[in-house]
Amino acid sequence: MSKKVIVIGAGVAGLASAIRLRHAGYEVELYEKEAIPGGKMHRLEKDGYQFDMGPSLVMMPELYREVFELAGRNPDDYIPMEKLDPIYSVYFGSGPDDKHEISTDLVKLLDTLEGVSDKDAQGFLHYLQVIYKRFLIAKNHFLQRPFRKWSDFYNPFMLWQGMKLRTFDTADRFIGKYIKHERLKQMLSFQTLYIGISPYSGPSLYSIIPMIEMLYGVWFIKGGMHMMARSMERLFLELGGKAFYNVNVEEIIIRKGRACGIKADGRERAADYVLCNADFPFAMKHLVQDKKAKGKYSDKKLDRLQYSCSCLVMYLGMNRKYDEINTVHNFFFKEKLEKNIRDIFEGHLLEDPSFYVYIASKLDASMAPEGKDGLYILVPVSELSTTRYEWNEETIRHYRNRVMESLERIPGFERVREDIVSETYMTPLDFRQKYNAYNGACFGLRPTLTQSNHMRPQSKPRNCGNLYFTGSSTHPGAGVPIVLLSAKIATEELMLDDRGIDANEAFSFTIKQ
Repeated sequence: MSKKVIVIGAGVAGLASAIRLRHAGYEVELYEKEAIPGGKMHRLEKDGYQFDMGPSLVMMPELYREVFELAGRNPDDYIPMEKLDPIYSVYFGSGPDDKHEISTDLVKLLDTLEGVSDKDAQGFLHYLQVIYKRFLIAKNHFLQRPFRKWSDFYNPFMLWQGMKLRTFDTADRFIGKYIKHERLKQMLSFQTLYIGISPYSGPSLYSIIPMIEMLYGVWFIKGGMHMMARSMERLFLELGGKAFYNVNVEEIIIRKGRACGIKADGRERAADYVLCNADFPFAMKHLVQDKKAKGKYSDKKLDRLQYSCSCLVMYLGMNRKYDEINTVHNFFFKEKLEKNIRDIFEGHLLEDPSFYVYIASKLDASMAPEGKDGLYILVPVSELSTTRYEWNEETIRHYRNRVMESLERIPGFERVREDIVSETYMTPLDFRQKYNAYNGACFGLRPTLTQSNHMRPQSKPRNCGNLYFTGSSTHPGAGVPIVLLSAKIATEELMLDDRGIDANEAFSFTIKQ
């Protein structure tokens, strides 16, 4: 008789975990408080427009495909992808020299860089060489393994690998060693915001993100990012898994130091194992009620941790197509970008925010009425424990007006305010309420040096048996590809424990092979 696993949360990591466990032969039940799968990879349908509500860029597509390949499926039948070129446009103003299209074609990319500075183009190639070496170290020795015991990190081999990463510098200063032109530096460092951390304080390792974009590409899934969630749900059900929606999990039941089920909507449901995809800080504070099982993660400890930034997201249905805009992904930077980002992490209301515009309907016309586009506009803002202002209608209007004023100066967007026929907003309050994101932090715990690798919450808590965690606040961190790795680690930990095998010994053996 197969053992039963309950998975809490149908976010990306929860769905991927459920698929992996069901494929391995476990009886798997998935519980989700929302009506549809995806977690932050949600879908908004309004007035004939469809919007991805959270993640929007597809990087490292092999990790997206791996979930389907594991089950013997052709990923193209589930998540058909198109490679983008150019991958995005960056705007520093409204003039002809203020816009740069970033390509994964090295010839085109170097032409863009040389148009700014030959010396910095040379520096960019040097940066690629250095960061690629660090990427391989991170991929092979840190991102795909658990750190259950201190000795899993504090041993001569791992300490040497850690030293080679040289993470004590910031992303901005690291890139500044190779590239001096301020705009080029910003184009290669802002991507740390993808995982909710500032390039001016975040570890230099995260400058691997632009390298991954430029060497491996950015892709688009037909149907938008939510298609990934829908397709994982489809595969899970095909494998015989059971999914329950509109079910609110209230507690992880722990008896005699082991998780043995959940309490949901007032009813207990038993299981041999529980795997939790709810945001780790929220789960530890509200779902794990056994004090011993919490370990060091008391309520006070959780409140003292550092959290990623949050976002204000505008979903705007427009009354026309934006054919003048060439790219699906568009970033708009302000002259004082460093101050802008520092203000985010210090809790200030932004007077002149930088922002991002995603136009999925440019590649998939079914996501908007015929002849029209939908604009997804994201403004990075402070998480709620840092914020020094109140989120209300006046705050939303403030940011809306600032974004509209900036866009109206850009060729192609001059009449953007007049073109709006439908609008919806997600604030940090909504991220907290809808997704149980602690402090409304979209990306979970901030990936600082003291909240990464062995010092980040692990998939297997030390103080409770048969309980596992996955998602952006756990190791290895945030971002869809990395969260998919989190699911892989958590499920492998569970299965190895079930068979009585030490997970890190198994990992070390695999690496040596």
